[in-house]
Amino acid sequence: MEESTAESTAATADTLRMELKKTIAEILDDGGVSEDRGETDGSSRFLKAIDEAVRILNRLREVESKMADSDTSSSSPAASVPQVPKEFKCMLSHAIMREPVVIASGQTYERRYIQQWLMYKVTCPKTREVLSHRLWSPNYLVDELITQWCQANKYDRPEASDKPIGLFNDDIDLLLQRISSPSSVEDQTKAANELRRQTKRFDNVPASFVAEIPESITRLLTPISALGEDIDSNPGFQKDIITALLYISGLEENKTAVAQHPLVIPLLTKSLKQGIAKTRRNSAEALWLLSKLDSNKTIIGNSETLKALVHIIKEDHFTAAISASYAVFHLCCLPENRGKVVSEGLIPALINRIKERNFVYIYFALLALMTAQNGVIEEIEDLGFVDGMFSILRNTSCSVTGENGTLIFLRMCGLNTGDRDRERTRLKLIKEEEDKYSTFSKLAKQGSQRAMIKAEAILQWIKRSGTGEEP
Repeated sequence: MEESTAESTAATADTLRMELKKTIAEILDDGGVSEDRGETDGSSRFLKAIDEAVRILNRLREVESKMADSDTSSSSPAASVPQVPKEFKCMLSHAIMREPVVIASGQTYERRYIQQWLMYKVTCPKTREVLSHRLWSPNYLVDELITQWCQANKYDRPEASDKPIGLFNDDIDLLLQRISSPSSVEDQTKAANELRRQTKRFDNVPASFVAEIPESITRLLTPISALGEDIDSNPGFQKDIITALLYISGLEENKTAVAQHPLVIPLLTKSLKQGIAKTRRNSAEALWLLSKLDSNKTIIGNSETLKALVHIIKEDHFTAAISASYAVFHLCCLPENRGKVVSEGLIPALINRIKERNFVYIYFALLALMTAQNGVIEEIEDLGFVDGMFSILRNTSCSVTGENGTLIFLRMCGLNTGDRDRERTRLKLIKEEEDKYSTFSKLAKQGSQRAMIKAEAILQWIKRSGTGEEP
């Protein structure tokens, strides 16, 4: 019986939502104004629609309250997040309206966005009709409807923002036309430069680029991809395209579509090898951002990209090497990618970077991650870097480096490859470091919580090895 009641309540709520949606659409179509209507005709019908919307909202609030009381435990997290009615979203900002205003066409938009639109255009974004004037008025009735909907659904309405707004989709589309079908190389280069500037400065441009502009990634990348081995023949154009792609890739909702596009990873990989310093750095940074998504780690790891990233760490300017290291770190959270970068010479490259004593915490963190891979600890030993790691751990004031250093030495303590002589030598070196400098005792008392736990475990290994016990 309770289940039947719950189903009936849910059905009532769905019906009310449909009625509310229909009523809101009617109100928004009227635009909140009644210039050409008589007071007893249009205005009274409009006010009745407002009253009806308020009545439905109040009824919906009651029904949803009963639904929550009857079965709070069975509701899923996804179901608890209300879907904002599209009528409450501005078609320019793609977000719930904070300051709805109505323009001459009767359509309602977010104030900041329609102000920006009307600075350069005299048409309505939705209807495309030429406006009789560029004035706008606050739509208090729609604002009240949104407020009541937010209260009824416990939805946090965002505060008004003063962030700058970039070009709208029509203008971005024109830039893409100039890039993909240029009238001249000079105009193509200017369009790419403007697109780079737009994606960097304005949040709304990357937000709409992938989702709303047809074939946007293809149109952006095809001209430079078609150059083949001459990809760097116009260095400024290449830099601007790669940089625009970097800012587009930074948006979480874009990461999957960008990485899965067949042109993206090959183009970024080629730009790691061919391009000016900023192009190489921004290519590495774009790969770092894309690699944060687990599903992208396989896509990127199955390409020549890992080899190119390791080469950047080995040979390039430190700014590009840092971005490449972050990218490799994220990619190597997937165990099957670790062997690939080790075979490309990552370990000696990291050791050389660490010896430079710049941004040690970044390279040391990647080295610590790689010690989970078979053969890496032995490679570090063969390269004679154990004393170097002791020196870093002994003198560091960075808690992250302390954590990663103790992790490496704890793994060294527990490594069992069957080579007893090597294992005894390893433990002897760790014990000598502790006896001479109290490195691990200090970390066990003064390090971060993670470093303290690992340092204490290392001390137990040292203690047991001194008694001849199997640790």
